[in-house]
Amino acid sequence: MLSRRSALLSSSAALAARSGSMSLCMHQTTSAAAGYRRSLEGYAKAGIRYVEVIPQHVDEFVKQDGMPAAKRLLSDLGLKAVSSGGVRGLVEPGPGRVKAIEELKSRVEKVAALGVDRMLCPCPSTEKFVLDDYKRAEDNLREAGEIVKPYGVLAMIEFMRGSTLVGTLPTSLNLTRAAAHPNIKSMFDFYHFWAGLSRFEDLELIRPGEISHVHFQDVPKIPRELLDNGTRDIPGDGVAPLVRILQALKKKGYAGPLSVELFYPRLQKGDPYEVASEIRRKSEPILRQAGVL
Repeated sequence: MLSRRSALLSSSAALAARSGSMSLCMHQTTSAAAGYRRSLEGYAKAGIRYVEVIPQHVDEFVKQDGMPAAKRLLSDLGLKAVSSGGVRGLVEPGPGRVKAIEELKSRVEKVAALGVDRMLCPCPSTEKFVLDDYKRAEDNLREAGEIVKPYGVLAMIEFMRGSTLVGTLPTSLNLTRAAAHPNIKSMFDFYHFWAGLSRFEDLELIRPGEISHVHFQDVPKIPRELLDNGTRDIPGDGVAPLVRILQALKKKGYAGPLSVELFYPRLQKGDPYEVASEIRRKSEPILRQAGVL
C-alpha cells in the first residue's frame, strides 16, 4: 500500500505529465563529496522533490545501512528517485563490452531494488568507428534492453559531446529507433547538446515520447575549444538558449524532471542545501519564462 506521501508524489508526477510542466531535479554528482544521506537531506531542505542518484553514493550507503534504509530515507524526506547513473560501454562494439554487460546485470538489480525505473548508459567513446559498427550498436542495445526488461527499467542512451560513436541527438534518436526495443530510450543533456555538434534544428527530429529524461545545465561564456566535461554552469549563469530549448522540448511532449548535473569543485564540495537553494533561485525564473514550471 502506498504511503500518503508516496501517493502525493505520484499524483504530482501525473499532474506534471498532463500539464506539460517540468520539475527541477538534483543529480547527486553535483554533491559528489557529500554522500547519499547528506546530499538528500540538503536537497529536501531546499525544497527539491526529485533526485537522480549515483552508484557511488548508493553503494556506499547500502553497504553500511542496507537497501531498505536507502529506500526509507528517500520516502522519509519526501523525495522521489527518478533516475540512476548506470553503465558505460554498453553501446560500443569492442572487447570492453563483456565487462559492461556483467556490470549492467548487477547495476539494474540494485536500481530496481531502490525503486528507480530508469538508468543512464553514457557513451564517452574515443575509438575510431566505421559505419558497420552502428549495426552492431543496434544489436548491443537490444541485448541491453532484454537484460533490463524483467526489472521494469529503461536503459537510456546519453549522447556525449566529443563521443566518436554517439555524440549528437540525431545519432541517439536513430539508434534507439533502429533498436526498436521498449526498454531502450534516448535522454537529452543540455550541455552535450549545446556544447557539442548537435544543431538547434535537431530538436525538430524528436518524436513524442522519445525523450525519457533530461539533464539541465548551462554553458559558460568561454571559447568552445576550452569546454570540457567539467565546464558546466548552473542554469542562468551561462549563455545557452535555455528558454528556447525548454520550449522546444515541451512542444515535443516532454514533461518530467530536469536533472541538474554539475562538476565544479565549489559545488561538489559545497553544502548540498546551499547548492540546491542557489540552483533553485537561478533556475526557476528560467522555467517560468519558458512556461514549463
